[in-house]
Amino acid sequence: MMQRCIVQRALGAGRPKSCHSSPKISRLSLLSHPDPPRLPLTSFRRYATDKSQETQTASQSNETANSDGAKTVDPEVKKDSELESKEREIIDLKDKYLRSVAEFRNLQNQTKREVQSAKNFAIQKFAKDLVDSVDNLDRALSIVPADKLTPNADEGPAQKELITLFDGLKMTETILMQSLKKHGLERFDPSVEGEVFNPNLHEATFMTPMEGKEDGTVFTTQQKGFTLNGRVLRAAKVGVVKNA
Repeated sequence: MMQRCIVQRALGAGRPKSCHSSPKISRLSLLSHPDPPRLPLTSFRRYATDKSQETQTASQSNETANSDGAKTVDPEVKKDSELESKEREIIDLKDKYLRSVAEFRNLQNQTKREVQSAKNFAIQKFAKDLVDSVDNLDRALSIVPADKLTPNADEGPAQKELITLFDGLKMTETILMQSLKKHGLERFDPSVEGEVFNPNLHEATFMTPMEGKEDGTVFTTQQKGFTLNGRVLRAAKVGVVKNA
């Protein structure tokens, strides 16, 4: 109402009737306190939109700066991380290398053992067939009586020939056993030294009491045993003492 009266006075129009409702307010006081002009509503909306866009742009810029700062890694930290990774890789490769060397050495040792075993026992089958011939030669020598081998003045030509034959067979046996020993084949007789019965080396064919000997002692050998490079090729067949 007051603005309308002021505008009418400025245009030279008479005082409207509605303006007389406040007779105490002078014209000078109305002119000295005019209301400020109002901006259109569209201007306020445009101003608010611009401000919101500026705020969004600023926040996006800050986020971009923060993300760039987060992605930036200290070169020293990166170098230390790469160094640790390389050290772990070196340790892993060294472990694999040592394992490979150990496996290769084990394979070498196993191969050497297999080759040596094959070399040592390659003649095992041949040796088993040969010991029968050695047994026959030993029986031939043991069957000759000892008194027939004693030279005397009354010996005839037959006894001399027998002694000569025996000596020749004994030499043959000696040379044969020496040759077999060179190839690892050895003969043993447990009754010679009165050995204690060993089931790994001996085969007991009978047991009998015997005075003056301990139980389990081998007192006679029916068939001598053979070993090939430390392995029993044939156990000796023996008689064992059992007094109890």
